[in-house]
Amino acid sequence: MENYDIYPAKPHIEKVKIESNWGLTAFSLVLFVGVFLLLFKDEINFVLFLILVLFIHEMGHFTFMKLFNYENVRMLFIPLMGAFVQGSKEKYSQTQSFIVVAAGPFPGICIGIITLFLSSIYQLNWLLELSFLFLFLNIINLIPIDPLDGGQLFKLLVHKKRDLFLIIFAFISSLILILVGFLIWSWVTMIFGFFMGVRVRGMQRNYQIRKLLDEQNINYISTYDDLSNRDYAMIRDVIVAETPSLKKFLALSDDPNDDVLASHVNSILLAPVKYDASFWLKFTIVVSWIILVFLPLFLLVFYRHIFLDWYFEKI
Repeated sequence: MENYDIYPAKPHIEKVKIESNWGLTAFSLVLFVGVFLLLFKDEINFVLFLILVLFIHEMGHFTFMKLFNYENVRMLFIPLMGAFVQGSKEKYSQTQSFIVVAAGPFPGICIGIITLFLSSIYQLNWLLELSFLFLFLNIINLIPIDPLDGGQLFKLLVHKKRDLFLIIFAFISSLILILVGFLIWSWVTMIFGFFMGVRVRGMQRNYQIRKLLDEQNINYISTYDDLSNRDYAMIRDVIVAETPSLKKFLALSDDPNDDVLASHVNSILLAPVKYDASFWLKFTIVVSWIILVFLPLFLLVFYRHIFLDWYFEKI
């Protein structure tokens, strides 16, 4: 039996706990509104509708992250890009992850369909515009490219644990975003696509390191706290050997740099996932996904004389 006592204790990583900061959320929202009003001075209704749609979408993610005891949950608005909710867990449940991801776009599309019918009944231009925004943003968000919610759902469905699939998926997603940005002359979308391409390089590095760890039967699917001292030491040695810049930095430094090494090891670890989603949950997610994407499109085409004719007559 291998003696694990020969390995020194791994360094301690201080966990930074970030409480939900609604003040920061409010500040990011004010900044978001300010930037949009500078660019669209005469479109205050559009800006307000956009905030409402984004807020309801992100509150879906936020609510279920809180219900499922995610840590460091916070919501932020990014000018010219949108909004996001950030949160994490040491150990993930596939079922909970499905619910958290779907809780953003699924309710948004349902609200969009309801407001679409209400706008036709009461012939309210502003409600029709709001319904279009609900439908457009949430349907776009269900396109299966990373990092949209559709991409997250797709990754959960295909049940891939290794990085190669994620690298290919992220690379294709970045190319699509760059192309779409070019076609619609959106420099923000193009820049975001380029940033995703840079991210792929980091994913490729992690893939190479994890491949070596697999060959040596070193466990890296673990939380940092649960990682054994042996596995920490072996992962650290592989990272240093495969990262020339880090090796050079350590050679020139008199400091043991335990915090730096611990950070690198932690970045290689994959959070454990409990694949507990039943077939029927996956089936429900896929069917709902398809219906919620195509039903609004069907309604707009089939009932276009009701939803659109009167609107264009009034503007």
